[in-house]
Amino acid sequence: MRADEMDPQAAAAVERQSRIPIPHNRYALKLFRGLMQGVSRLRNRNLPDVGATADATIPGPDGDLDARLSLPEGDGPFPTVVFFHGGGFVFGTVETHEWLCRHLANDSGCGVLSVEYRLAPEHPFPAAVEDAYAAVEWASEHTDALSGTGCVAVAGDSAGGNLAAVVSLMTAKQDGPDIAYQTLLYPGVGVDPDQRSVAENEGIVLSRADIEWFGDCYYGNDIHRRNPYADPTNAADVSGVPPATVVTAGFDPLRDGGKRCADQLAADGVDTRHVNYDDMVHGFLTMREVDTARDGIRDVAGDLGNALYDG
Repeated sequence: MRADEMDPQAAAAVERQSRIPIPHNRYALKLFRGLMQGVSRLRNRNLPDVGATADATIPGPDGDLDARLSLPEGDGPFPTVVFFHGGGFVFGTVETHEWLCRHLANDSGCGVLSVEYRLAPEHPFPAAVEDAYAAVEWASEHTDALSGTGCVAVAGDSAGGNLAAVVSLMTAKQDGPDIAYQTLLYPGVGVDPDQRSVAENEGIVLSRADIEWFGDCYYGNDIHRRNPYADPTNAADVSGVPPATVVTAGFDPLRDGGKRCADQLAADGVDTRHVNYDDMVHGFLTMREVDTARDGIRDVAGDLGNALYDG
């Protein structure tokens, strides 16, 4: 599942990212979040055009959630993809993932509603899950506000992929809103420190210390880590969840956890497509200088468009 060599463009992106290491304390985290916001605003001065965008607030269980809707060209209505950003549950915003979400809207022909959620360590599990579920409920009930058809999918990368998978499980088991599809991009699920992918790729984008710190901030204790609504690979049965695309990367420490998730879905009868990019790294779909990022977005967008328009 890992190529002999990393893609040169991905390797260059990893080298650039390594110049700003992920902090492991609350004070430095606040500075890091501010720096990421500034960098995102600079990079977002040249975004792909879409049909329309709109900022919104969604009522959450502990206050309003910021969201941004990207619509493709055309008159609509469009199916809606509720998207959750990555960032280890401790950072990330709609701005950090706007380039990805705009391309996803254009390539899928769907509206993409990117939703922020409460971040750890200030708001540990289950705050992010509660917010994600509330966002899907809201999207399902406010079709007109989204120029929507009423058909809803979920998607997310890394920590956001975890949330997309968790919400898919919750809605299936609790008779919640109907979710037509789930797109899990190198999701933060099923990770075990003894996995081969962690040993092989530790320090590439994510160090072992990064993974442990994210987990400590979000889960807090082993009881929460074992909760299926914290990590759906803990569930005894995931049958009944929506069909899925699961993307992994060969040089990602989280690769084997994503494969574990895809295998579990398929074993429980869920229509699942697992795509592994063997020369890519964690987070590659947000790396604008990496050509494979655009190929990967087009690929998963095709699955979403096929499922939401033909399903």
